[in-house]
Amino acid sequence: MSFEQDEEDQFGQSYEDNKEFEFNGSGFEDEEINPQSPLDDSDKPRIILMGLRRSGKSSIEKVVFQKMSPNETLFLESTHKIVKQEVANSSFVQFQIWDFPGQIDLFDGSIDYTQIFGGCGALIFVIDAQDDYMEALNKLNTTVVKAYKINSSIKFIVFIHKVDGLNEDTKMETQRDIHQRATDDLRDAFGNVPGFDKIHLSFHLTSIYDHSIFEAFSKVVQKLIPQLATLENLLNIIISNSGIEKAFLFDVISKIYVATDCSPVDMQSYELCCDMIDVVIDIASIYGSEESESGAFDENTSSLIKA
Repeated sequence: MSFEQDEEDQFGQSYEDNKEFEFNGSGFEDEEINPQSPLDDSDKPRIILMGLRRSGKSSIEKVVFQKMSPNETLFLESTHKIVKQEVANSSFVQFQIWDFPGQIDLFDGSIDYTQIFGGCGALIFVIDAQDDYMEALNKLNTTVVKAYKINSSIKFIVFIHKVDGLNEDTKMETQRDIHQRATDDLRDAFGNVPGFDKIHLSFHLTSIYDHSIFEAFSKVVQKLIPQLATLENLLNIIISNSGIEKAFLFDVISKIYVATDCSPVDMQSYELCCDMIDVVIDIASIYGSEESESGAFDENTSSLIKA
């Protein structure tokens, strides 16, 4: 068993309208997403957000993909519905996000989890680092076991969230404790069952009040891009032939980076690039042509920032 520890508006119609589906604890109330019926026929990879209630799942989705201010998320109500969001920003950034309510019962026989997890590319489990996370770890273990038995190719990621209120020592201790407990729980659950030693968990410390959530989601999206190795090689070639210190391939709208070169990611450089993207967007919004229906940015927009 292996574990990796890692730390519409002006953009046009890049994000399709959210679709919400009622969840009553025993099944889905909306026929369009009835688990007994086929799910979306789209070939886009699916990212599932799961975790306990009030863990911050919806806030993450709103801040990263809907540009909501972190302070505004304080007024979000707890999720009672499965919320599906289509993200289609570019040829590389195309996937679905499914935000699951925290009260969902993984042993509810009326829900066909084969349909749900069978089409899942990545499963993000959000744990509130400022709360007692024992219950969350139990839910994580149950979720991973059930999902992996259905789809062994799922990428499992744990967001140790809301770490902005913790000092550095507490952050490291919390991450170490969650990592160890999650490891032990899965080992106890699977024992010596053949094949389950291939489960791979990634852990990220995140907060919506800094760039850590964008970097963490960047790592998730990269796991779903088949061309990642090619993109990284191209960026390495650019670096070696240009003298540039660091190269990122950004999705401008969400500010997640699709790929980077082989050198380690420096958070200060990443934050600087994100801030520069905001500057470019703001300037384009002020001085851009009002006659353009697509706004300041569209699918053909590109920019090179040298810092």
